[in-house]
Amino acid sequence: MKFSIDDFRAWKSKNVTLLGMSGVGKTYLSSLLCGHHWFHYSGDYRIGTRYLDESILDLIKQQAMQVPFLRDLLRRDWIYIRNNIRVNDLGPVLSFVGKLGNPELGGVALEEFSRRQAEYRDAEIAAMRDVPEFIRKAQEIYGYQHFVNDVGGSVCELEDPSVIELLIRHTLILYIQVTDKDEEQKLIERAQSDPKPLYYRPSFLKEQLAAYLGEHGLEYAAEMDPDDFTRWVFPRLFHSRIPRYEAIAGPHGYTVTSREVAQVRDEEDFLELLETAIGRTGA
Repeated sequence: MKFSIDDFRAWKSKNVTLLGMSGVGKTYLSSLLCGHHWFHYSGDYRIGTRYLDESILDLIKQQAMQVPFLRDLLRRDWIYIRNNIRVNDLGPVLSFVGKLGNPELGGVALEEFSRRQAEYRDAEIAAMRDVPEFIRKAQEIYGYQHFVNDVGGSVCELEDPSVIELLIRHTLILYIQVTDKDEEQKLIERAQSDPKPLYYRPSFLKEQLAAYLGEHGLEYAAEMDPDDFTRWVFPRLFHSRIPRYEAIAGPHGYTVTSREVAQVRDEEDFLELLETAIGRTGA
């Protein structure tokens, strides 16, 4: 959606999608707005609790079945296993995605990793397609006036134009951009200090995997240290996503910086920031 400042002010029920890499402030803003009567829709929470719930449980059970004591309890239905995913703790989703590399070092073999990546992609697409229905639910069932869609950093990687078209049609797209080199370096260093599982579009993964193996003198992904590969690939992933975010926000949304987001302290600040972003486009 595109607005003039006057139209935005008159927009009774505001629906905003926050776009950007992990760490730029999307969840910070979402949590803040949640305290101001905004419905917080977390894409990854929806993925974990609806579209990957069974797959996550299957993975956990597969590991539990390797322990004789737990295997016997599970087979006899004396215990059950459930996910405890929270909006601010998406550990089970990350555990399912995993890191590519040597299984003996906690990594996931390439074939299985690729299968999980494809399943995660399908789940993220489905979760984004649920946005219009959750906008309705937020208002009609839960009584929230405004809606904020906290999407994963990988939404620009899905290569399914219908997903972005749907978000543009139903929400204002706000891209949180890192323009300061020091901020960019801090974000990269933070990600590298605690490497987390990531989604990669297949062509990017194929290209970067070949480059990493060649640079490190390895033949197979199964020889890689999963944390080392994740640290190595993150800056490349970060920079590859920037033009994809810009291609969405440029014609279809608005852009603010991570430094501007860090100055937001309440709903009023957020709305002022949105008006500033709209004003920059000359609307």
